[in-house]
Amino acid sequence: MGANQTSVTEFLLVGIPVSPRIQVLLFGLFSVFYAFTLLGNGVILGLISLDSRLHTPMYFFLSQLATVDIAYACNTVPQMLVNLLSPAQPMSFAGCMMQTFLFLTCGRTECLLLMVMSYDRYVAICLPLQYSTLMNWKVCDTLVMASWASGVLMTLIDMVLLLPLPFCGPQKVNHFFCEIIAILKLACADTHLNEVVIVTGGVFMLLGPVSAIVVSYGHILRAILKIQSAEGRWKAFSTCSSHLCVVGLFYGTAIIMYVGPQHGDSQEQKKYLLLFHSLFNPMLNPLIYSLRNREVNAALRRRLEKGRPS
Repeated sequence: MGANQTSVTEFLLVGIPVSPRIQVLLFGLFSVFYAFTLLGNGVILGLISLDSRLHTPMYFFLSQLATVDIAYACNTVPQMLVNLLSPAQPMSFAGCMMQTFLFLTCGRTECLLLMVMSYDRYVAICLPLQYSTLMNWKVCDTLVMASWASGVLMTLIDMVLLLPLPFCGPQKVNHFFCEIIAILKLACADTHLNEVVIVTGGVFMLLGPVSAIVVSYGHILRAILKIQSAEGRWKAFSTCSSHLCVVGLFYGTAIIMYVGPQHGDSQEQKKYLLLFHSLFNPMLNPLIYSLRNREVNAALRRRLEKGRPS
């Protein structure tokens, strides 16, 4: 790397290397998934906003999760769709860095929001008499703002270490969006510190919340088993089952991606695992909550009945 070194000003995303016919098929399929993601999360946001019966901490946190999922999908999917139709379309360096920043921020914020939602269920089931005090609106706002602020601050650490790195070629990012590990592979410098910080951040932002969620649900399970009636146990468990499904989908893929080894043959598999993580998870979350939640279903029916002509 001598005096002839030049700086990279744009990147080319490799995306999904398939034949043009398959690319068109994937474009149509992913477009449908993207539309369902926006529609499903938009419906969740609309119902929570319009129905006063859903103005509770549990659904306030769910609205924040839907907001993160919309931002998550809007940050990565449109660029992926463009690449399927025009594979050689370059992406500016600044645009790539912004996409990396938003992806990491949304992912880390969702990690913390899922932990906050488990705490909300813990208080509701294990400490019902203290719920209104422990989960008042000031506490809820503070928990949400802390989740967003922590996501932003943790990502800023990665970006501060990433931006000064020299990029002198090649320009091809082996991913369908500007994922930070794939970007680091193109740097013309030692990235060991960056990788250590990413793995450390992954342990902190993934295993920490997972441990808190496991502890919360351990107490919740013990409280549910003490309920005398089968109907009461089922009602208590049903309020947690949707959240558990979302937690399993999100943390399962995220832990494999950012806590496991970052080199070797598994890296290509992780690329496609992240496709599931960023495309399917945001689409499945509103489906899980709407299909398994009686209050959301009831609110949707009330809206539909209200909208029918008399």
